[in-house]
Amino acid sequence: MNFPWTKDLAVLVARVAIGAVLIAHGAQKFFTFGIGGTVDSFAGMGVPVPEAAALFAAVVELVGGAALVLGAATSVAGLLVTLNMLGALVLVHLGNGVFVDQGGFELVAALGAGALILAATGPGAWSVDHLVGRTRTARRAVATAAG
Repeated sequence: MNFPWTKDLAVLVARVAIGAVLIAHGAQKFFTFGIGGTVDSFAGMGVPVPEAAALFAAVVELVGGAALVLGAATSVAGLLVTLNMLGALVLVHLGNGVFVDQGGFELVAALGAGALILAATGPGAWSVDHLVGRTRTARRAVATAAG
């Protein structure tokens, strides 16, 4: 199946799926555990500077997840999510094996890899980034024609 819209549909599905999982985890850090509880959890796992790490993780997951769902600032959001997941991988999950039920790295690896792909490939046609890009291109064309 090779229709022009298939890549855009695949990227949209990936953005929404990855973004939804991130939003849930970011919201959990803010509203279920609270930042204080997240700081305590990070400190217990040996994460350095747990206050900064907890706030960074919560914001990147909640706001970055929303940005990915919308396809807004996709490259920046994707890179920040990748950095966040890399930190979680190295600082917490790598030594626990693969499986998430044992504290392993499967979820952070999948989310990080997916976010990296989105950062590299872009958000697809069905995104805020694409809409903004089309608007900018149209404005430049009008300005060039008038100039």
